[in-house]
Amino acid sequence: MRSCRAAMLLMLSTPLLSPLTCLADEAPPVTPYRPSVSSPAQLPAPGQLELELGGLAVRDHGARRDSLPYAFKLGFNPEWGVVVSGEAYVSQRDAGMPRDSGIGDTAFTLKRAWAAGEGEAYGLEVMARAPTAKSAIGSGKADYGLNAICSRDFGSVHMDANLNATRIGARGVSEGRVQTGLSASFSAPVNDKWGATLEWSGTRRSGVASTAQLLAAAAYSPHPRLTLDVGVARGLNHATPQWALFTGMVLPIANF
Repeated sequence: MRSCRAAMLLMLSTPLLSPLTCLADEAPPVTPYRPSVSSPAQLPAPGQLELELGGLAVRDHGARRDSLPYAFKLGFNPEWGVVVSGEAYVSQRDAGMPRDSGIGDTAFTLKRAWAAGEGEAYGLEVMARAPTAKSAIGSGKADYGLNAICSRDFGSVHMDANLNATRIGARGVSEGRVQTGLSASFSAPVNDKWGATLEWSGTRRSGVASTAQLLAAAAYSPHPRLTLDVGVARGLNHATPQWALFTGMVLPIANF
């Protein structure tokens, strides 16, 4: 299964590398949001449309979920930008149940960034998630969220901290409507092409067990306009999936 996902990702990425070659001389560096849960405060370079594409495999006590997450990011200027993200394909199966597959839900995010000096920035994201997936895969109802971001450099270590609240559309009778989330990601360069990321994240909602996970990833940038990543996430309690394996890339596909 893992080799099939890698082959699918390679087939999807191959036709996208030709625009990257054409833009090699004039395009500014990419601004990766992958692979952490935390979003950075920074926006992509103004006018540069970036694509993030990956493969994600989640395993939890016999349940399996494989997907192809994506995100299109565009900064209008250094302060404002938009992100459209989702899952191009999902295949999931609970223990003892038949497999379901299809596209995932789609999120539309408006982002505001504030530069606060060298190595420090703040951001605010307003998100609406549309129920584009069938009910067996997605929530079946729209969600709305607000995410506050603090990004800061501590020497060679870069931190992205997020605090968010999401209004859940699909919930049980005894479950709370608002889910809060907290995450902190720390990344550092290993050399001029390699970097490492370590992150803790979790969510909390009344009537539902809280989640917590630890993520570790490595990123490789053969040049400033292409970043590849691979990593693993481990659930820290029973409410969080046991393991998640992921890989992906970030590249520019157009400049306006």
